[in-house]
Amino acid sequence: MNSPSHLALVPFVSVHNMMRLVHRIGVDRVLRDLADAIEADFRRWPSFDKTPRIASHSAVGVIELMPTSDGALYGFKYVNGHPKNMKDGLQTVTAFGLLADVATGYPVLLSEMTILTALRTAATSAMAARALAPKGAQVMALIGNGAQAEFQALGFKAICGITEVRLYDIDPVATVKCARNLAASGLRVVPCKSAEEAILGAQIITTVTADKQYATILTDNMVGAGVHINAVGGDCPGKTELHADILRRSQIFVEYPPQTRVEGEIQQLAPDHPVTELWQVLAGTAPGRTDPRQITLFDSVGFAIEDFSALRYVHEQLDGTGLAQMLDMIADPDDPRDLYGMLLRAA
Repeated sequence: MNSPSHLALVPFVSVHNMMRLVHRIGVDRVLRDLADAIEADFRRWPSFDKTPRIASHSAVGVIELMPTSDGALYGFKYVNGHPKNMKDGLQTVTAFGLLADVATGYPVLLSEMTILTALRTAATSAMAARALAPKGAQVMALIGNGAQAEFQALGFKAICGITEVRLYDIDPVATVKCARNLAASGLRVVPCKSAEEAILGAQIITTVTADKQYATILTDNMVGAGVHINAVGGDCPGKTELHADILRRSQIFVEYPPQTRVEGEIQQLAPDHPVTELWQVLAGTAPGRTDPRQITLFDSVGFAIEDFSALRYVHEQLDGTGLAQMLDMIADPDDPRDLYGMLLRAA
């Protein structure tokens, strides 16, 4: 059993150490492990506390808290989304997260989650596609080639076995960057000059753009039968990527309907438009793809359970690595009732 003084020191995984941990394990292995960890937690979905994320919106972005608990561990993530940041040389999305022991309320892990969120988002996307995409899919169109793009491509390669990724972004510099970063990935990388060109021959279409606006990245006539759409970019009220007619032709799968109906692509549809919760497919209580010609759509907005799974995975991987700093975060008086006495003695 941990001593009280030991519990007062909280492991912290910095950005530097997160990168070291990922390289120590291997990017492909981390993505596969995360997909398996997230799927395992989705299969026990009813055991979690669930609430839509707590969002503070402004004219330039959003700051959110994403909490959940399975009764033994509690986790939350702080995350922002500020599309304007890129023009200032800043990240659009940054994040950190905390995992705590429900029995004591003491934190057991504090971690960067900017890199970890990119990994878990890609792992969640590919986990959903593993259940929903056409069998044998090998070609993915990747529309939006910003900070999340390479993670998505590598996730689908590692988890779903895609062999070709077709890239398009309204900013050609982003596509050049993405193609360069994926050059040694083993994927066939095809830069394209339009979204229409990118989706030619693709069985999976991933949209991952950042602008905070109603947008039409895909129009109805661009999407044929038998594809899987991975809509990653629509993640707040007033932001979409797909024409509503595509949604009406699709079998739609979501994480947590009370959150997705506010933030996802389905904010364009009636509040009672039918959707299927992804956890039910993974648990075997609802069907996934039922027809080869069906359009399946994962309307992904990101949910707290995915972050919980990622934090728990990192916590389990740390033992013996030396990749965590121990932070003196919790006051630890000799007598738990004498907090002020501890302050006096510090003088």
